[in-house]
Amino acid sequence: MSAAVGAAISATKDVTFNPQMEEEELMNNKNNKVGGEPSRLPNSDDGHENDHEVDDEPEEEDDAKLKSNKELDLGPQFSLKEQLEKDKDDESLRKWKEKLLGSVDLSAVGESKEPEVKMQSLTILCPGRPDLVLPIPFGNNSKRILFTLKEGSQYRLKFSFTVSNNIVLGLKYTNVVWKTGMKVDNSKRMLGTFSPQQEPYTCEMEEETTPSGMFARGTYSARTKFVDDDGKCYMDACYYFEILKNWPKPS
Repeated sequence: MSAAVGAAISATKDVTFNPQMEEEELMNNKNNKVGGEPSRLPNSDDGHENDHEVDDEPEEEDDAKLKSNKELDLGPQFSLKEQLEKDKDDESLRKWKEKLLGSVDLSAVGESKEPEVKMQSLTILCPGRPDLVLPIPFGNNSKRILFTLKEGSQYRLKFSFTVSNNIVLGLKYTNVVWKTGMKVDNSKRMLGTFSPQQEPYTCEMEEETTPSGMFARGTYSARTKFVDDDGKCYMDACYYFEILKNWPKPS
């Protein structure tokens, strides 16, 4: 008994006080449950851990970053006209701008910093048939049949539009078609970047073939949009067309 007590006293004398070790031990005790298991978040009423409490912090940080990026000062913005007239006496800069911007029609450049795209017409091109030119906008009666196609026939859509004030970047075309409420086609095409000019641009879509058969005939609805890289929409039109067994007789 006395030997055991003596050994305990001897061991106590040999241990030196280390405040850093004591602090680490206290921290470990706080971070662990009884028995040494790591602490976990309490369960919610449905038995699942409240993981969303942990995820809230990164989401708030991401929102703060997005807000910070939006508030980033990009400096003064200039219209295309101001850009072209700036440093116009500098020959090297003038040539560099011409190479960068291409041939810009100054008469189509305004004071506005925003580009303006005006859709002018939609043309239906079918081999062996006269071109059907439809002015845009299509009119107030959106439920009327805009055009008729024969089943199994080839056709192209051609759009005409003008660009003014500034360069439009990444103009995209989308077209969605429905029949009896079911989506049957979804087309997307990148048209490109266009500089201002008085003459209209024309863009032809890829040739397509209308479906054929009894179930393919009937009335279709479509929605056509033209949107640029900034999300600005220049045309959002809904219209109807039909597919018949034969071409309609000329009126």
